[in-house]
Amino acid sequence: MEDVAERRAQIVAEIMAATGIDDAMIARLVDAFYARVREDAVLGPVFNTHVADWDIHLAQMRLFWSSVALMSGRYHGRPMPKHMNLPVDARHFDHWLRLFESVAREVCPPAAAEHFLERARRIAENLEYGVAVSNGAELVRGERFINPHLPSPDADGHTAQQLPC
Repeated sequence: MEDVAERRAQIVAEIMAATGIDDAMIARLVDAFYARVREDAVLGPVFNTHVADWDIHLAQMRLFWSSVALMSGRYHGRPMPKHMNLPVDARHFDHWLRLFESVAREVCPPAAAEHFLERARRIAENLEYGVAVSNGAELVRGERFINPHLPSPDADGHTAQQLPC
């Protein structure tokens, strides 16, 4: 068991050295990103309806991103079930990624931002697929999930009305 812990510590140290990512950077990214999410016209209504305690959510997201970005193993939750019944589709995940990329590039040095973004893209793809399946969609590789029950976005990618929750 000690060999596993030592190997994990070595991996974390290598990623930190290569990217500059540390707990403080993760906290800055998570806090800045979710501050924007909460005020966002597209994502805010979804998150604000489903997140009961933002302090707890932010703490969990810091652990999640530590695990995702640094391979720290700190997060022990199951994100997929929490997202499967949300009123979201490909448009929301695209918007989430644009917002995340904007914040990551503002808060992080380039190597760290790219590291986060690579993982964020995979997360968005996996969550979108899970949401699609939970809505009965059968996607082929590369196909995107558009929920016909959600409002269509305007030319800027914003929905004309708030999402039903």
